[in-house]
Amino acid sequence: LQYGIVLDAGSSHTAMFIYKWPADKENDTGVVSEHGMCDVEGPGISSYSSNPPAAGTSLEHCLNQALRDVPKEKHMSTPLYLGATAGMRLLNIADPQASDTVLRAVAATLKMYPFDFRGAKILSGEEEGVFGWVTANYLLENFIKRGWLGEWIQPQKKTLGAMDFGGASTQITFETRDTIENPRNEVMLKLYGQAYKVYTHSFLCYGRDQVLKRLLSKLLQTESYQGTVSHPCWPMGYNKSLLLSSIYDSPCTKKERPSLALNMTVTLVGTGNGNLCALHVSKLFDFTNCSFSHCSFDGVFQPKVSGNFIAFSAFFYTVDFIQTVMGRPVHLPSDLKDAAETICATSWSELLQKAPKLEKRLPDYCAVSTFVYLLTTKGYSFNNHSFPNIAFQKKVGETSIGWALGYMLNLTNMIPAEKPSSHKSMLYNYWVILILLFVVTTLTSLVTAICLLRHSKSSII
Repeated sequence: LQYGIVLDAGSSHTAMFIYKWPADKENDTGVVSEHGMCDVEGPGISSYSSNPPAAGTSLEHCLNQALRDVPKEKHMSTPLYLGATAGMRLLNIADPQASDTVLRAVAATLKMYPFDFRGAKILSGEEEGVFGWVTANYLLENFIKRGWLGEWIQPQKKTLGAMDFGGASTQITFETRDTIENPRNEVMLKLYGQAYKVYTHSFLCYGRDQVLKRLLSKLLQTESYQGTVSHPCWPMGYNKSLLLSSIYDSPCTKKERPSLALNMTVTLVGTGNGNLCALHVSKLFDFTNCSFSHCSFDGVFQPKVSGNFIAFSAFFYTVDFIQTVMGRPVHLPSDLKDAAETICATSWSELLQKAPKLEKRLPDYCAVSTFVYLLTTKGYSFNNHSFPNIAFQKKVGETSIGWALGYMLNLTNMIPAEKPSSHKSMLYNYWVILILLFVVTTLTSLVTAICLLRHSKSSII
C-alpha cells in the first residue's frame, strides 16, 4: 500500500486525513480510501495570528498519530499536504503578513516530520468547491468504474452536484449544459478522457460561524447597541453576554463595526421567535441586484440547478440534528422550514434535555436551520421538484466527503486526463476467468457425482 496525508485547515478547526491505495494503482477509481483521520484540538490555524508558532504546535498530536498509522518504512514516500480554506482567506484579506507568518510556522512544524512534505497553501474558494465535487463523484464511481470482468467502463451516469458548508464559506458546484455567463464561475475539466463543464462559486462570509456573527451584528444594529438585546433565533431561557470585539473581529462584519469601544459588553436574550428569526437571517442575503439572466444572491450568476446533489459538512450536521434529535423528516423545503420553526419554538431547557452533549452548538440550530432553508430555496432556487434530489451525507462508505481527497488526487496526478487502456486490467481478468473455471469444474463434478450415485442406487434395486 501507498499512503498520502492531507491536513484540512478550516476556519473553525483542522482535520487530518490519511489515505491509502494499492502500490500498483492503475490510475483507476474507487481504490483510494480513507485509512484514518484525526481532529486537531483547538481552533483553526487562522486564529493563531497573534501567536503563529502555536498554530504549528497544535498539529503535533495528529501528526504523531500519522507516524503510528502509516508504516514506518512508508514515511519517506508518503506525500503530506496542508490546504487552508476560508478562515485563512479572511485572515489574508485582513492582514496578508499575518497569514504568511502562520503558514510559515505551520510549514516549519510539518517539515520536522519524516513525511514527504509538499507544501502548505491557501486554497481559493473555487478550488475548494471543485475539489469537493471531484471527491464526491470519484467516491461514487461516477467518472469511471471497474466492470465485473475487470475492464474499465465509463458508467454513463450523470455527475452529482456538491454543496459544502464550512465555518467561513459555502460552496456550490455542479455540471451544467447551460451557458455560464460569468467566466469566473466556469471550470473545464478532463478526467479519464471525458470533458466536464462545471459551474462553481464560493460565498465568503456565508459559512456557519460567520453567518452567526453577521446575524449578531444585524441584531445589535437594529436595537442600537443597547446593553440588553433580544435574539429571536436563540431559544427562550438562553442568554449570554458578549464583548463587541468578539463580533467585530472579522472582515465579514468590519463594514458594520460601530464607533463604540469594542471592549463593551452586550447581553443577548433568547426570545425563540421563528418568524422574526427568518426575517433577520434573510437580511444577510441580497436578492435584489443581478446583472445576469439569473442570480443566486449578492449579484452572483448561477444557472438553474439540475440533477442530483450531495450536501456535506455543516449541511449534513444541521439536517442530521433535525432528523435524529428533533425526530423530523426532511424531504421537501416545507419540512426544513417547519423543522426550523419547531427548533426556534423549543425552550433552552427542552433542547438541553434532548441533546445535552451538543450544548455548545444548541443555541444556534434555530438560526442555522433557517439559514440552510433560505440558502437552498431562495438562494440556490431548489424547489419541491429539485430539493428531494439533495442527499445530506457525511461519507461515502468509510471515506469522508470534502475537498481533501480531490486535492490529493489532483496534486499526485492520480486522475489522468486520458481514458485508461483496458489492457491494464488483464491480470484481474485472468483471476476472474480462473475463478469461473473453478466454479464450472466444481459444479460439473457435483452433477456427475449425483448422477453416478443415482445410477448405482438404481442398479442395486
